[in-house]
Amino acid sequence: MEFVPRTVEVNLREGFMGQKIRVLIAKAGLDGHDRGAKVIAAALRDGGMEVIYTGVRKSPEVIVEAALQEDVNAVGISSLSGAHMTIFPKVLALMKEKGMDDVLLFGGGIIPQHDIEKLNSMGIGKLFTPGASMIEIVDYLKTYFQTRLA
Repeated sequence: MEFVPRTVEVNLREGFMGQKIRVLIAKAGLDGHDRGAKVIAAALRDGGMEVIYTGVRKSPEVIVEAALQEDVNAVGISSLSGAHMTIFPKVLALMKEKGMDDVLLFGGGIIPQHDIEKLNSMGIGKLFTPGASMIEIVDYLKTYFQTRLA
């Protein structure tokens, strides 16, 4: 049996002007473990989104500048290094400085529940932990933008 790749075009909803959700996926700081970020990027792409992947070891400044230049709707950060309480707040602050209040910051990685709650209270979106399904992540973004762009 031959594998035939397929591309699925998904309109978020009629009122989204036919555009796809644009998501930047990033690995910040010294974290070089990028397999999960690449899997997420592929799942989002297969879910009908445009995905920009920055690669590993990017500074918060580089991530925010790339998000600004790419005019993304969301920034997803993968954090496996334990620096999540530094990186997420820094990226969020830089996004606010640049007037990117309408851009969702979300992410995932090895993040303790009490830290997830603190980060969420700062205004950071959903943070996925190991074992989250790709469908759950894709559905989160679609639902997030459906409710905000209605």
